[in-house]
Amino acid sequence: MKEIVGNIWDFHKQGYWVVVTTNGVVKSNGEAVMGKGIALEAKERFPGLARDLGRAIVSGGSKLWIWPEYRLITFPTKGNWRSKARPLLIERSCQELVGWLDATAGFFTKVLKVRLDEERAKIYLPRPGCGNGGLDWKDIKPILEKYLDDRFIVVERSNT
Repeated sequence: MKEIVGNIWDFHKQGYWVVVTTNGVVKSNGEAVMGKGIALEAKERFPGLARDLGRAIVSGGSKLWIWPEYRLITFPTKGNWRSKARPLLIERSCQELVGWLDATAGFFTKVLKVRLDEERAKIYLPRPGCGNGGLDWKDIKPILEKYLDDRFIVVERSNT
């Protein structure tokens, strides 16, 4: 795992995949709650995402979801949007993320036309649970380091 400072959406604009941290709540209108932080930013950039994620959560639960049409991966960090993020859920999401990437090497090779060790196969993610999730990076970083290799870039939001 590597760490950088910047705007995660700049990398998305360059064609990279981005992880969006989420919760497991679906509103009465069927949309996932995506009201703050990177989730809100993703919802504003991709108007169908909240509806699509809401349907996915209702049908399959709050888990890692892959969105090729958006080049996004939704990554649960908490059950309820009002709650603090949960380190064990972040760990489970890391395991699912690495498992998906390892199992879908052919996806990157055939669809994206890159090998997993090439620069374009990088996946960018925020510090999960450390913004609106209320957790401290010093407590979450060791969890990510346990699972995420150099294919993953953690982006600390720049103040500019």
